Amino acid sequence: MKLIIDTEEKSLIEEENGRTNRFDLYSKEAFEKLSHQWVRVGWNQKYTYTFSWMGRPIIQLPEDMIRVQEVIYCIKPDVIVETGVAHGGSLIFYASLCKAIGKGRVIGIDIEIRPHNRKAIEAHELSSYISLVEGSSTAPEIVEQVKGMIGNGETVLVILDSNHTKQHVADELEAYRQLVTDGSYIVATDGIMLDLYDVPRGKPEWKWDHPEAAAAEFAQLHPEFTIEQPPWVFNESDLDANITHWPGAWLRKKSMPEIE
Repeated sequence: MKLIIDTEEKSLIEEENGRTNRFDLYSKEAFEKLSHQWVRVGWNQKYTYTFSWMGRPIIQLPEDMIRVQEVIYCIKPDVIVETGVAHGGSLIFYASLCKAIGKGRVIGIDIEIRPHNRKAIEAHELSSYISLVEGSSTAPEIVEQVKGMIGNGETVLVILDSNHTKQHVADELEAYRQLVTDGSYIVATDGIMLDLYDVPRGKPEWKWDHPEAAAAEFAQLHPEFTIEQPPWVFNESDLDANITHWPGAWLRKKSMPEIE
């Protein structure tokens, strides 16, 4: 595919498979096509490695953080469970929202929490909102430990951001699905890998080995979950699709009718 931006004619020309499409440069269609390429180039340039939240590297697309903030404020979970700790920036982000809302706490799980990251997280002003669990997120004993940290009747949101292979994400979805409360979500992040298999920093196997595939299969197996982008709380534009590293990620748990 070839995209040609003509600022003089104010148009975007798309050439693909012998066909040519022309769009107004300032249209919704042009925005979506340019954003798609922007995300790919930005990922390859490690754009997400340029942000921090309250002193800790966050390594997330800011657009995704704003969207998850909307969901957290709407649901007001008692517990946010995140697999994958890294530098702890996203844990601090969620903790700051809990403090601002006046409700909630965060559980972070990682197979290895490096000593300098643990020290920084535990020394942070928001550390009282965070519990760290070290071990494989799919190990039965770790899953049971996390379950034991959640009280009866608490609202739970789960965010999967550790090992992003299809199999590992599938295992995490099965391990943590029962924690998710009705109306809340389990989020299989970084499905963008599907669209990065051919960029310089990508891998060919990402064409099939990615979280979005795991989420899609999970939704087919578990009808109590549906893949749906959370509605935008505010929108005065013609746009309706997220700019995101998390396509196909949002699995909402819905109430199922009782079988008589």
